[in-house]
Amino acid sequence: MKVETHGALNPELCGRPLELAPGRAVVEMRASVAMTADERGMVHGGFLFGLADHAAMLAVNHPNVVLASADVRFIKPVLVGDALRAEAFLKGEEGPRRTVEVVIHRGQEAVFSGTFSCRVPEKHVLEP
Repeated sequence: MKVETHGALNPELCGRPLELAPGRAVVEMRASVAMTADERGMVHGGFLFGLADHAAMLAVNHPNVVLASADVRFIKPVLVGDALRAEAFLKGEEGPRRTVEVVIHRGQEAVFSGTFSCRVPEKHVLEP
């Protein structure tokens, strides 16, 4: 299956697609020093959100998909060097609306989970 959306994202900051199937995506990323939030090497949650959002967009995999809202939980802290794997599954589709569940794991341990509400408009949101 071909990636149809968000192809310009920086894989170092938002992860690399590893698996892609209808309604499902897996994206991996290693937390880098550029993501550090403090002197202890804790990674800023915005990078976890970006990884999860990337996986959600790929689970929908439509060129016009955008995020409308998200309900997320930061379960465990992530440190520089951690290998992360985001798994996203399409859970619902109603008209232009899509609901995607995402979990990020570090090994077998969940560090983040969320429900992403996406929209697939008829044209790109930046088109007049």
